[in-house]
This record gives sequence, structure tokens and C-alpha cells, in this order.
Amino acid sequence: MSAAEERAEPPAPAPSGDEAAAPLVFDRHLVLDQLGGWRGMVDATLPTIAFIVANSLAGLRIGIWAALAAAVLVFLLRLLRRESVQQAISGLFAVGIAVAIAAATGEARDFYVPGIIRNAGLTVVLLGSVVLRRPLVGVIAEFLAPSHLGAMASHRHSVPGFRGRVGRARAVLAPSERDPETGRARPDPAPDRPWREDPRLLRAYGWLTVLWAAVFFLRAAVQFYLYLGSENTDATDLGVVTLILGLPVTAAEIVVTLWVVSRLHHHRAQ
Repeated sequence: MSAAEERAEPPAPAPSGDEAAAPLVFDRHLVLDQLGGWRGMVDATLPTIAFIVANSLAGLRIGIWAALAAAVLVFLLRLLRRESVQQAISGLFAVGIAVAIAAATGEARDFYVPGIIRNAGLTVVLLGSVVLRRPLVGVIAEFLAPSHLGAMASHRHSVPGFRGRVGRARAVLAPSERDPETGRARPDPAPDRPWREDPRLLRAYGWLTVLWAAVFFLRAAVQFYLYLGSENTDATDLGVVTLILGLPVTAAEIVVTLWVVSRLHHHRAQ
């Protein structure tokens, strides 16, 4: 080796390696894990059930404490089982706001005010996304399981279950599509044709978004009507209707949505 080569300095390393230049990639695994599935939906309903039962039997004060206790219990159980607590934290925060309003006004019906406002707000957001030609159901579906990757194109004739469809959505980002060194998700391959340029996908996602908006509007309208007639009462009828229009209707919507999305994905995979 020559003296010049010995004096040569080694090349300076990259500022932060490949990570510095790596694009920001949202990991669908993390998002899907936060959804919680059917159990997460049930957990979100428990504080409302506790409030309805305790309020109708023992009054508003006991109802408030029962709702808070149920929300805290859900959080602690998830914590002990080392499950995702993000949804439980969100539920605890929402219950805290609801009971704070009810405690401040002394009206049991005000426990349901945040839900009424949320349903009305989601109606506006969903319909607005359709007007802007960015239907929200399509945005969410294409993020969780992009149709150009064919994640949900299998089992075309089967009635989809939530767990099975989520499992196939998770399969979109296979271990082979992760960086073996960092474990981070790699960017998805670019689709040959963006979903918003496919008239069939855009139309179907638009109708699905309108369906969800209609359900949220129905909830808000019925709840508000019952709210107006629940002054100085325990608002049990309002609570029962809230439950009926909650988990059962949401479950039916999810099944319909996943079935339609799976058919769309099969259509695009052909």
C-alpha cells in the first residue's frame, strides 16, 4: 500500500444512514391493532350500559360513578392483559366529558349530549367527503387494505367476518415487505391506476360513505328528538335507543361495508 493511500482519509459516513432518507410510511398493522375488533366495540358500550342501569335504579349520581367505574375497569383490564389501551383511553376521556356535563346540569339526558354532537358532526364530515369526491370510507379502506394489492380479493362468495377481513388486511403488509434491518414498513408499490380514477370504486365508496352518513344522521335525529322529551327524567328511553342504534347497527354496517369492499377488490384484482 502506498503512502498516499495510507494518508487517505476514509469517506465520511452518511448523516443518519438510510433512515434519514427513508420516506414516512404509515404502518397499517399499528392502525388495525388500535381498532380493537368486536371486543373494542363492546368495551366502548359498557360504560353506557352501566350508566343506564345504575341511573334508572339508583339515580344520576350513582349512574355517573357506575359509568366512570366501567370505563376505568375496561382500561385496567386491557392494561393487565397488555393489550392496546388507546381505545380504552379514548373511551375513558369521552365518558369523563359525558359525566361532567351530566353532573354540571343535573340532567341524566345530558350524558348523551357528546354522542349526539359526535353523530351530527360525523354526518357532515362524511357527506362533505363525498361532495369533494374523496369519500371517507374509500380513503380508510384503501389505507387499511389497498385494492391494487388484492388484500381482500379472496373468498369472494363468503359472507365476511370482521376478524377474517382484518386478518386479510393485515396480510397486505407481509413480513417480506418490511425492512429486515429496521423492521419498519416499506412503502406500498404504486398502483397502476389510483382508486379515485376508477369510476366503479369511486361510486361504490361514495354510496358506502352516504350509507354511514345516513346512519349517523338517523342516530343524531332520533337521539335529539328523545333528548327534547327527556327533561327532568332518568332518560332511560334515550339510553336504550342509543344502545340499539349503536353496536347492533354498527356491526351490520361493518359487515355490509366489508362485503362490498371485498367485491370491489376482487373486481380490481382481475
